[in-house]
Amino acid sequence: MKRIKSIACIVLVLLLALATVAGCAPKAAPPAAQAPPVSLTVSAASSLTDVLKEVDAAYTQTKPNVTVTPNFAGSGALQKQIENGAPADVFLSAAATQMDALQKEQLLLDSTRKDLLGNTVVLVVPSDSTLGITDFKDLATDKVKKVAIGDPKSVPCGMYADQVFKEDNITDKVKSKEVIGSDVRAVLTYVESGNVDAGVVFSTDAKTSTKVKVVANAPDDINAKVVYPAAVVKASKNADAAKDYLSFLSSDQAKTIFEKYGFIVK
Repeated sequence: MKRIKSIACIVLVLLLALATVAGCAPKAAPPAAQAPPVSLTVSAASSLTDVLKEVDAAYTQTKPNVTVTPNFAGSGALQKQIENGAPADVFLSAAATQMDALQKEQLLLDSTRKDLLGNTVVLVVPSDSTLGITDFKDLATDKVKKVAIGDPKSVPCGMYADQVFKEDNITDKVKSKEVIGSDVRAVLTYVESGNVDAGVVFSTDAKTSTKVKVVANAPDDINAKVVYPAAVVKASKNADAAKDYLSFLSSDQAKTIFEKYGFIVK
């Protein structure tokens, strides 16, 4: 009987000791707080449609709390949307003109504007074309009945096309043949379908299609003007996240993707 009581006492002492040790053990740290979800609307020129999908996917891998919603259209149309108060956190234009207008109206966040990319203006024809078009000046000849360009008033590539026509002194002869597209991707579609004999797009757009072929580059002095500026929109409700996204666009990872799609990194 005494032996049983002794064993019971030993067990009790051991249990008390274990309880004391457990009480003194350091408590596990609470899980780190997750970053709050953020949604960014990126208004970007149509010519960035393909490349930004990959860039955005790369960005959201590093920032899983961020959702990027792209809004693709002609740069002029995007400019008007921002001027009219449409939600936008970041603006990526295919020309300085639209960005200049928003900056003049003080609709951009100070010190966030940067020249991000360059591109090349090219003349494309359907891949099965037999018209023998090899130069922009061929657009003024009888062999060409229709040529597609973006609206020069709102589509940067259309504006550059207009400059090429003026430089080549063929504006009057081409005017009646023009089929106007709402953005550069619409122009590409016109050429792909064979509804026009030729079209003026960026080289990066031509690279996305097997249904067109490049037959000429715009003059060097015009291609030197092609720039894609980017900036945070002042009305953004997520300015810090927008600036972080903009910074990522200049990262080595993003630059590699832009170059893969044929863009010139500034």
